[in-house]
Amino acid sequence: MNNNQPITSLPAQQIAISTELRLGILLVFGAAFVWSFGGTFGRLLSVADSWTVVFWRSVWAGLFLITFMLLRNGLRETLVMFRSMGWPGIGVGLCFATASTSFVVALNHTTVANILLIQAGVPLIAALIAWILFRERVSGPTWLAIAVVILGVGVMVSESFTGKVSPIGDSLALVIAFCFAIATVITRRYSHVRMAPAVCLGTVIAAVLAALMTSGFATSTLDMGILFAFGALNLGLGLALFVTGARLVPSPVAALIGTAEPMLGPLWVWLFLNEIPGISTLIGGGIILTALLAHLTWQMLHHRRVMVGPTPN
Repeated sequence: MNNNQPITSLPAQQIAISTELRLGILLVFGAAFVWSFGGTFGRLLSVADSWTVVFWRSVWAGLFLITFMLLRNGLRETLVMFRSMGWPGIGVGLCFATASTSFVVALNHTTVANILLIQAGVPLIAALIAWILFRERVSGPTWLAIAVVILGVGVMVSESFTGKVSPIGDSLALVIAFCFAIATVITRRYSHVRMAPAVCLGTVIAAVLAALMTSGFATSTLDMGILFAFGALNLGLGLALFVTGARLVPSPVAALIGTAEPMLGPLWVWLFLNEIPGISTLIGGGIILTALLAHLTWQMLHHRRVMVGPTPN
């Protein structure tokens, strides 16, 4: 056989890896896209008590996830998934419950700008955790993209800094970043575990905590409709997409793609609520978008070169 002959077919395993990577990237970006509407939903609500919002959002998200699993897997397999998720699933559930609860409390102590800036470190934290604990290799281009994304988010929120510093609020924002990074790494490390039941558990934990903290559950019909979308579509669908896609891509890459959320969020508020973003927001968003597109393009080209390279006879 002539070694110089062009390859017309690819091994099935390589094709499967490429397909999984593309699907994973699409699903994680879909989660970031869905989550990016959170600010718009929040602005539309007139509910005064944040814990009431957390309760109903978590309830609707949990119901969405239960329905999603029942329709996709059936009752028997859904029960098996809950029983078999083990400690990794419990860990992911606790991470998301802690992150959602910490976010509400942090808003009472620090600015949204500070929270966004600290959360921009999620890709870096996920990369470090994966490298330290599991020796998961992080490529040079991924490190570079992470650094550029952090820079972009810093530019985006720079106009909002007021000089107010709260150790409690900023510490909780750091907790959010660590929880999201840990959940990303666990989901990738235990890719054989179906994490939909885990995030459903997280919504239940958050709802129970909010129920203990809220001053009341009553809302208007309009607010309940918004809360349904806020919970089922924004949180529930986003969680379902993320835990499904994060199993298929490296942890730092999944966390990096997730930073599309703070980039897209101000865009929807601008389009739907006519809140015009500042020049720093536009510049920072452009930096993030450029970094994400460049890195995703590199990922695709890199895996394509690996697959089309010569194979031994």
